[in-house]
Amino acid sequence: MANHKSSLKRIRQDKVKALHNKYYAKTMRNAVRKFRNLTDKEEAVKLYPSIQKMLDKLAKVNIIHKNKAANLKSSLAKHVAALG
Repeated sequence: MANHKSSLKRIRQDKVKALHNKYYAKTMRNAVRKFRNLTDKEEAVKLYPSIQKMLDKLAKVNIIHKNKAANLKSSLAKHVAALG
């Protein structure tokens, strides 16, 4: 275990940040899962911009990788296009 005051503080801060990031990553995964289960095209088209915004924000602050955000947005756009 660390002995320096600054090390102990860094450990405390890292725990808080990890919990914060975990919450937003899980929220994003749930939103994507819910979006993929949609069958109504109008509802999906209306919801897509908010999902896209969420992915961009999470990629911006490095909670998810920017390429993962791009891949998810692409696959969700395909999902919207495939809905009848």
